[in-house]
Amino acid sequence: MDFPITRIKGGIGAAKGFATSAVSCGIKNPESDRLDLGLIYSEVPCKSAGMFTTNKVKAAPVKVSQANLRKGSIRAVVANSGNANACTGLPGIHDAKSMCGDVAKGLGLKSTEVGVCSTGVIGLPMPMTRLSPNIPTLVSGLGKKKGNDFARAIITSDTHEKEVAISFDLGDHRVRIGGCVKGAGMICPSMATMLCFITTDANVAQACLDEAVREAVEESFNRITIDGDMSTNDTVIVLANGESGMPSARRNSPACRQFRTAMKWVMLELAKAIVRDGERVTKFVTVEVAGARTHLDAKKVAEAVCKSALVKASWNGGDPNWGRIIHAVGYSRARIREELIDISIGGKLACIGGLQADTPMDELREAVSGREFVIQINLNQGEAKYRMYSSDLSPEYVDFNRSEYAYWKQARKDGLV
Repeated sequence: MDFPITRIKGGIGAAKGFATSAVSCGIKNPESDRLDLGLIYSEVPCKSAGMFTTNKVKAAPVKVSQANLRKGSIRAVVANSGNANACTGLPGIHDAKSMCGDVAKGLGLKSTEVGVCSTGVIGLPMPMTRLSPNIPTLVSGLGKKKGNDFARAIITSDTHEKEVAISFDLGDHRVRIGGCVKGAGMICPSMATMLCFITTDANVAQACLDEAVREAVEESFNRITIDGDMSTNDTVIVLANGESGMPSARRNSPACRQFRTAMKWVMLELAKAIVRDGERVTKFVTVEVAGARTHLDAKKVAEAVCKSALVKASWNGGDPNWGRIIHAVGYSRARIREELIDISIGGKLACIGGLQADTPMDELREAVSGREFVIQINLNQGEAKYRMYSSDLSPEYVDFNRSEYAYWKQARKDGLV
C-alpha cells in the first residue's frame, strides 16, 4: 500500500449510509438460536458489482443474484447459512426469489434490487417455513453497529467471523471500505468456496467499480486454496453508495487507481483470513513462484504445489519434503527444466538446480515447524512470477468432512425430503 490507511471497527457496517442486521431462524437446526440470516442495506441508491462461482453447477441464489445484477444495481443483500439452496431445481429458484421479494417488500425496493446468497448443505430444500416469517424482523432490526452480527450469521464451518474495515483519504474526502467473508473448507482458486460482502462510501463510476472488483478478486480469492474443491455458491458482492461526499472517480483516474489498490488490500486480508481459519488446518503457507517464462507458467506451478495432497500432508507433518514440491512442479504442465529449479523453504535453500542443497535437515525442519512459512520456487527461465496462499491437510480435516448425515435427518423431520 503506497498510501496510509487506518484500520477501523465496524466490518461490513463501517461505511457511511449502510445498515445491517441478523436474526436466528433455525435453518439448519430449529432448536438452535445461532444467527443464520443476515441483511445488508444501502440507505441511498448505490452502484454494485459481483463475481460468482465458475462451477458449472450453480446454486439457485447465484443464478438469481446474477440475473438481478444484470438488470441494474442492487441496494440490499440477504444471506443465510445452514442451507446452500444448491441442486434444488425450480423450487430452489422460487425460494431464492421469495427471499428477495420479501426483503424488497419490507424495504420498499424492487425485488431485482436485492441480492441473495446462501451457504451450507447442498441438495436440501430451504426450510422456508422457518425462514420467511423472520424476514420482517430482519428488516426492522437494521442498524448502524450490527456488522459483526451479519458476519456471524453467514459462517458455517468457520471457527470465527472474519471481517475488516479501513478508512483512508481519497482526494479531500475520508473514505471507508468494510467487508466480511465466510469460508473454511471447499476452498479452491476460481474464487474458493466463500461468500464475501464489501461496502464502501466511495463515489466511483461503475466502470471503476467493476474493474476494482475483478482485479481484487483475481489477486485475492483466486490465489487461495485449502482442499482444491470449488463450491456451487461462491459469491463476491460489492456495494458503493458515494456517501463519503467525494466527486465521482472515473475509470483510470488517480482516484480510481487508489480505490482499486485499497479494494485489493481489503480482499486479500479477507482471503488470507479464510486460509488461516481453514477446516482443521495447522499451517498457513505462502507459495511464491519466480523465474517463469510466462505468467501462466508461474500460475500453473503455484497451483500444482498448493493443491497437491502429498505436499500439504508433508506440511502438516512438519516434513520439509522438497521432493514432493518438485514433483508437483513437474506435472504442472508449465514449461520447466528440472536442472534449473531452485526451492527454498522458510528462507532455507532445500533444492538447487534440481538437486538436494547442502542445508542441514534440522534447519529445514525448523523452517516448517512454525504456524506460517514461505515456499519459494525459482524456475530460472524468465521474469514472470505468481503468489498463492495455501494450508496443510490434516487427519482432522478428513474426520470433520466424513458425514453430513445429521442435516439430512433433520430435513426428514421437516418433511423436506
